[in-house]
Amino acid sequence: MTVTEAPKKTETGQPTLSPFQSLARAMIKGFVRDKATLFFTFLFPLMFLVIFGLIFGNQGTSKTAIGVVGDGPVIQALGQSPALELKRIGTAEEAARQVKDGDLPGFVAENGTGITLRFAASDQAKAGMIVGMVNGVVDQANIAATGQPPRFTLQTAQIEDSSLKPIQFLTPGILSWAVSIGAVFGAAMTLVNWRRKQVLRRLRLAPISPVTVLGSRVVVTLGVALAQAVIFVGIALLPVFGLKLSGQWWLAIPLLVLGALAFFSIGMLVGAFCKTEEAANGAGNLVILPMAFLSGSFFPTDGLPGWLKAVSNIFPMKHLNTGMTDVMVRGKGFEALLVPGAVLIAFTVVIGFIASKVFKWEDS
Repeated sequence: MTVTEAPKKTETGQPTLSPFQSLARAMIKGFVRDKATLFFTFLFPLMFLVIFGLIFGNQGTSKTAIGVVGDGPVIQALGQSPALELKRIGTAEEAARQVKDGDLPGFVAENGTGITLRFAASDQAKAGMIVGMVNGVVDQANIAATGQPPRFTLQTAQIEDSSLKPIQFLTPGILSWAVSIGAVFGAAMTLVNWRRKQVLRRLRLAPISPVTVLGSRVVVTLGVALAQAVIFVGIALLPVFGLKLSGQWWLAIPLLVLGALAFFSIGMLVGAFCKTEEAANGAGNLVILPMAFLSGSFFPTDGLPGWLKAVSNIFPMKHLNTGMTDVMVRGKGFEALLVPGAVLIAFTVVIGFIASKVFKWEDS
């Protein structure tokens, strides 16, 4: 009969932690105690989500307001349009004044069989929409007045398109940016700080392998990334923001892990070159901020010039944003993970390999 050896305990009766557990525990404590790190990892990007979510929250359901003077079948038909909001005005002169002042894009006056349409030329998109709708309603009213049946019929139906409400777009993008901040700065600042204080030197002399040191930092990075995802998505799901997740939203979790690893490799590379926390902070911002703006974290990249789109496709954040948006809110399946996942894995391997070659245990 074999006897299982009981776990070793300290003098206080607590089980002895392995070097991996001890390092991970020390890193977690250091992370929690650092108020600046907590702010820039959680509160700073979350502030962008809240502000943008409140500002743009109702853009997808806004109506175009137009003035109406008088009443009749044309104005009644316009009032049934889901795209228009009618504002009753007493006289045509007052309505014209509001259009000139920029308060309204246009107005319609109906007096018997006479229909008057006036619109502002400053907004061609709204003007074209108003003219088209009023012309359509007037044509239908004219046909109905003749008593003749229409020769052509139009069947209309509403379908869901692939465009996103602001909160649907913002949540995956800003979450990706937040994960990059936590991974890059967490790895870089820890490496620089421990090298400057000669903690890495002592670890090198101790019977602890580099894999143990690296693995403990990776575990902390992944834990922070998952905590960010829970907090960000949880807040975005509140009714005031209205985020709606697709049926396979959970596919974003493996993509989030791969993204955290990719940015962790960037942080290791930054930490390998920088000798002070200030230099690491500056280098991290120099990498992350342009990447966030060019990767669609704050606004769509459809309007970028062709050459700039090609540059953005190099960045891991662009592929993380695309993949997470596809599975979180567009309802796509596992196939949406293939390209972003492959790019993030390749990026991690290449940058991680370079970081391992330039890694320094102590300043020369």
